[in-house]
Amino acid sequence: MAEKFETGQVLTGKVTGIQPYGAFVALDEQVQGLVHISEVTHGFVKDISEHLSVGDEVRVKILDINEENGKYSLSIRATEEAPAKTQNSPKQAVSEEAPAGFNTLKDKLQDWIKQTEGNRK
Repeated sequence: MAEKFETGQVLTGKVTGIQPYGAFVALDEQVQGLVHISEVTHGFVKDISEHLSVGDEVRVKILDINEENGKYSLSIRATEEAPAKTQNSPKQAVSEEAPAGFNTLKDKLQDWIKQTEGNRK
C-alpha cells in the first residue's frame, strides 16, 4: 500500500466525506486520507463545509503515512502559497495598543501607592 504513495508527494484527490474535524479525500480507488480542518487552508476555519464539498477535486500533500493502520494524513494548505501579510492582524493591533493601557495602569498604581502611604501617617 505505502509503495504507491510517499510522504511529501503532492497529488489530486476527490473529497469523499466531510466531518466537523476534517475531510476525507480519496487518492485512488483503494486509498483515502484525512485532511484535518487545520490543514484545509491558511488561516482559521470555523466550518469546513464553507471550504469543501463532497465531490470536489483538491490538490493535497501527503504529510504522514501510518502503514500499520493504513491512515494517510493530508494537507491542502501545504499545496498553497501562504497569503502575504500586508495589514496588521487584529492580534498585532491589540498588542500595539496594550502598552498604552498598561502604562496608564502603571501610573495609577504609583498614585495609589502614594495615597496609601499618606493614609498610614
